[in-house]
Amino acid sequence: MRRPLLTFAVLLTLALGSLGAGPSDTPSLPDRLADTGGGSQLITAEAPDTASTTGTVTWWERRGGRWVAAGSAPVRFGANGLAEGATREQGTSTTPTGLYDLPYAFGIEDAPAGTTYPYRKVNDDSWWCQDNASRAYNRWVEPRPADCRADEAEHLVTYGTQYARALVIGFNYERPVRNRGAGIFLHVDGRGATAGCVSVPAEAMAEILAWAAPERRPHIAVGTSSGPTAITRY
Repeated sequence: MRRPLLTFAVLLTLALGSLGAGPSDTPSLPDRLADTGGGSQLITAEAPDTASTTGTVTWWERRGGRWVAAGSAPVRFGANGLAEGATREQGTSTTPTGLYDLPYAFGIEDAPAGTTYPYRKVNDDSWWCQDNASRAYNRWVEPRPADCRADEAEHLVTYGTQYARALVIGFNYERPVRNRGAGIFLHVDGRGATAGCVSVPAEAMAEILAWAAPERRPHIAVGTSSGPTAITRY
């Protein structure tokens, strides 16, 4: 009789072990990232591969020492997919991969109720300079300076849908490298893929802005599920 009892004991141990190995034991996406920016809020924008123009965005926060998803939505990327942020070139319609801070928010519409993030309202004189020859390269300018050509800048008020509400992504922002890229935002969906930005449905953008807290130092990680631009590398 000892053999059946031993078999029963082994099976019971395996069953209990499988019960303990539930979803809560699987590391969350932020836990698998090389860096999360040091804050307690994080947005991840993940694509299947670099040719993808769609994927998933999730916003996370630290609760009780763990990363917990606070919300999720479909996301759109550049018309030509994604490219490594450190070597991306301007005008390629690719979304730069990497980990970035979120300097401030802006919009044509008022900030959603509950927003505490710095929020700049767009007006008729608001432009984003993308002119590589300008001293204001990759900066909000108001009004547009003479050395920033109109055809090398975005007149923000003319993007009524996309820039209804947005967050500046700190790609190439602190110390801009010419020809690397300018005006990369997390903004509201337009009609299709973006010119290099990250876009989400209007409801998701409103939720993110009401959720983001500057004192919690939110960052955004953009990348693919695997490969050299895997989101877990950043």
